[in-house]
Amino acid sequence: MAKTHAYAALLRGINVGGHRKVPMADLHSLVTDLGHGHVRTYLQSGNAVFTSETDDEDALARGIERAVEERFGFTVDCLVRGGPYLASVVEECPFPAGRLEGRQLHVTYFSERVDPDRFAGVDLDAHLPEDFRLGERALYLYTPGGIGRSKLADALARSSVSKGLVATTRNWNTVVKLAEMTGDPA
Repeated sequence: MAKTHAYAALLRGINVGGHRKVPMADLHSLVTDLGHGHVRTYLQSGNAVFTSETDDEDALARGIERAVEERFGFTVDCLVRGGPYLASVVEECPFPAGRLEGRQLHVTYFSERVDPDRFAGVDLDAHLPEDFRLGERALYLYTPGGIGRSKLADALARSSVSKGLVATTRNWNTVVKLAEMTGDPA
């Protein structure tokens, strides 16, 4: 019997401001139709948890992207990350997550490792008390006033910083929940 792996699919930019709508029931159906098991969705922001015997995250992401385009008629970027990776993101958080509100701490997941030189032009002192730290294919972002008002988040999202990357951000509550949901492939 093949080993089953638990994953989270992180779809970028769906259900934001009434654009690129993907109802979670439809996302659940789409991932199930791709042959994945134990499919569950989380919130309306494009999170699906599932199991698969495949260990190729990139192939899983491409399959979901193709299926979304076929079913909904628009392209969407998707990152797929396994349970052990998601747990490590929580464990390696450089900020005191237990003392912060979920809206104050975010993780941006990247499609690949990111060279710290990409962020050399971001003046951290100009954005204090906001702060960020790089992790493994992730960026931890501390925004005491929330991400909606964050000037640092705007600076980090500039095309000169993110060029060539797929990046999608989740608040800390979602980061923790997805790690929990993928912790036991069942």
